Amino acid sequence: MSAVSAPRPGWELLAGQVNQRRYEALRAYLLEGRSLQQAADATGYTRDAVASLVRDLRAGELAVFAPPGTPGRKSAPRKDAARGRVIELRRQGLSVYEISTRLGQEGTPLGRSAVSDILREEGLGRLVRGPAPEASTSPGTSGRDTRLPAASVIDFAALPVRAHTAMAGLLLAVPDLIALDLPALATAAGYPGTRVIPAASWLLSLLALKLTATRRVSHVDDLLADPAPALLAGLSALPKKTALTDYSCRLSHDHQRRLLAALDKKMISAGLATAGEAIFDLDFHAVMHWGQDPALEKHYVPSRSQRTRSVLTFFAQDTGTRNLVYANAGLTKAAQAREAIAFCDHWKAASGADPKMLIMDQKVTTQEILGELDARGVKFATLRMRSPSLVKYINALTAGDYATVTLNRPGPCNRPKVHEDPAVTLTSYPGTVRQLVVTGLGRDAPTVIITNDRQIKAKPLIEHYARRMTIEQRLAEIIQAFCADALSSAVNLNVDLDVVLCVLAQALLAAFRLRLPGNYAHAAPDTLQRRFLDTPGEIITTSDGITVKINRRAYSPVLRHATLPADATVPWWDGRQLHFEFA
Repeated sequence: MSAVSAPRPGWELLAGQVNQRRYEALRAYLLEGRSLQQAADATGYTRDAVASLVRDLRAGELAVFAPPGTPGRKSAPRKDAARGRVIELRRQGLSVYEISTRLGQEGTPLGRSAVSDILREEGLGRLVRGPAPEASTSPGTSGRDTRLPAASVIDFAALPVRAHTAMAGLLLAVPDLIALDLPALATAAGYPGTRVIPAASWLLSLLALKLTATRRVSHVDDLLADPAPALLAGLSALPKKTALTDYSCRLSHDHQRRLLAALDKKMISAGLATAGEAIFDLDFHAVMHWGQDPALEKHYVPSRSQRTRSVLTFFAQDTGTRNLVYANAGLTKAAQAREAIAFCDHWKAASGADPKMLIMDQKVTTQEILGELDARGVKFATLRMRSPSLVKYINALTAGDYATVTLNRPGPCNRPKVHEDPAVTLTSYPGTVRQLVVTGLGRDAPTVIITNDRQIKAKPLIEHYARRMTIEQRLAEIIQAFCADALSSAVNLNVDLDVVLCVLAQALLAAFRLRLPGNYAHAAPDTLQRRFLDTPGEIITTSDGITVKINRRAYSPVLRHATLPADATVPWWDGRQLHFEFA
């Protein structure tokens, strides 16, 4: 017989555990055939204690081994507190969406997914839409007809005198929609209407999803039980998922292009974009597709740090106001380099002149396209790829070859060192460019900036490129606030409309931000949504207008001092007046 190996290190930690002692005692008595006293002596128990363990185990009252656990939270206090109310509302025949809305109105908000979890755990089935007597898949809930109301132009005579809404703050966007003249934007874009719903109401319905951070078009049912989104669009009820999807598929890129041209003209006149300086930051963003579709190309997705099937989108930001002014989607690898030229054409059509300067990353376009920009008279500033020969050249520079520049920005990286070459030849660029090798900007490797602007000094040029990083922050803000990454379809056309709606929503909140007092000059869109748009209240209907009474919250004093118009005439409400009151 082979000798039993000695216990490995760590056995003494296991042996001291209570469950391990119980197991050893029970094993010695039940499996090895030792007496109660022998099992007790071996494990440090008394004889009566071992007998008690044996009795409890045989009676099923002793659990020596803990059952396997599941990952995630072990309790949900908000769900448990609302469980009884959810069951009560379902027995009244309310849908998941209506229950979630009702809980929000009662001050105990609970999301649609959490409500569904409770109903599933309690064995309460889904409601079946239709007039069938058995309008529920579970006998535990009384059925009813849950057909959703049809969308149509709002009939103000049929509105209740008072209606509670969880989204009264959403109507704060109406004055700026009037200022941007949204019906004129829809007309200029050539958006089609239908026999029942005009074009402006279609656009407002889709915009309501963005302003309420509704992740997908398929989640529009979440807004149907609240009167505010429908009132924003001038409808009795919002169109449903299928209608919105079908409508978006009727639109072409020409519609979006004309909308952006008309929108940029309005933004310039309202001071939301600068026509004189006309310096823009350009960048791409890949919207990941959550599926397997061979029709999509693979692009690098930073959030996943990998190349995957996605829809490539393009954005342009005005450096003066930090507002987005242009977007495009469905770009291919073969055509993406010319998107800088396409933006120049767009801006010239909107403002009457080419951009003064474009600031971009080295991957936005090619050296040949940079040559076209130079021939067109458009200045550019971009990075140069660090080739082995360029790295060798930079390493050969001495401390005396650099000059210190002081930037107008706080932080430890405001005094970089710069080495400038006035004329550098590139592989495919016709002519020469100005090159700046910059160290001390917070990166290990030097930053190499090339430009065709020979008049601008090194300091403002470096500051322009340093501010370009704000476009990445702005893209992150619209992705979070307007759910720009929630791609549910491989149809590039839908994404094209989606990113243009993001630009419109961002411009709308930028205009609303200017109405607010205090330090809201650079507030992110999701901050404005959370503090102001996502506010409950009451809608009061009169013969000649609508009064929106917004409930008191922590930020109500800000709204009281905002420059909101006392009475705004809403064109898509048949000229009725909108008035705000604050509780």
